[in-house]
Amino acid sequence: MISSSDWTALTLTFELALISTIILLVIGTPIAWWLSQTKARFKFLIETLVALPIVLPPTVLGFYLLIFLGPQGSVGKLVSYLGGPSLIFSFTGLVIGSIVYSMPFVIQPLQHAFSVIDKRADETAATIGFSRLRRFFYLFLPLSKTGYLSAFVLGFAHTLGEFGIVLMIGGNIPGETQVASISIYNYVEMLEYDKAHTLSLLLLLISFTLLAIIYSLRIRFGRY
Repeated sequence: MISSSDWTALTLTFELALISTIILLVIGTPIAWWLSQTKARFKFLIETLVALPIVLPPTVLGFYLLIFLGPQGSVGKLVSYLGGPSLIFSFTGLVIGSIVYSMPFVIQPLQHAFSVIDKRADETAATIGFSRLRRFFYLFLPLSKTGYLSAFVLGFAHTLGEFGIVLMIGGNIPGETQVASISIYNYVEMLEYDKAHTLSLLLLLISFTLLAIIYSLRIRFGRY
């Protein structure tokens, strides 16, 4: 059985995944669009920064975020000066960490979706007077629906399993920063494997379902 504290952790996990993914879609769209269109020489550096969380250990990202967001860090000091709340060991800090950690899983599918759109359609729209911005909203966005769905599912699913960054930035505060992955870790430490198995199986089924959606779309549309 799933206890009330587990439901709280799951609810917090889903809220974190949903908020982080929506924010990533908003800020990731212009980045992905620019990467898909630009011929700038330093493009590879931006792509490297975007992809860095894929290969960098979460604890390393978590450590540096802890430094930057902490009371003595540049971001933490600025927020404190402006009268804002502490970012570390808070849900807001978890959202910031999740955005950084899941960035490539949202931006890369969007970049790919924009890149594979037929350039001739864009050129045709330009010849009939469509501005670049109008072409983006009336051409590229409608043709990138599958890419957006893939980006949302990947970003959401990736956030569900976060552990290292969550633990470094948020700690283990029940009802505030204790997400499902932390609860599983706690159960394993206490040798309560049945409870750990229940939560793990639930997350496994959710992740499998989300990935199955992506691959079914790939079969149906032939691309992301």
